[in-house]
Amino acid sequence: MAVPKRKTSKARRDKRRSPNMKMSAPALSVCPQCHEPKLPHRVCPNCNYYDGKEVVATEA
Repeated sequence: MAVPKRKTSKARRDKRRSPNMKMSAPALSVCPQCHEPKLPHRVCPNCNYYDGKEVVATEA
C-alpha cells in the first residue's frame, strides 16, 4: 500500500484546495412578472412564469 514519505505541509495542502474557495454564489436575475430574484434561464419559483408565459399551472 502506498504511504506518504513526508507530512504534507499546510501551504501545499491549501494550494491544492484553493480552487474550491474561489467559487462564488450563483448570479440572480429579476423576474419581469413578479420582480422577485430568480436564477437566470429558469422558471420563477414565485410566479411560475418563464419568458412571459405561465409554464407550471398553479392550483386554485
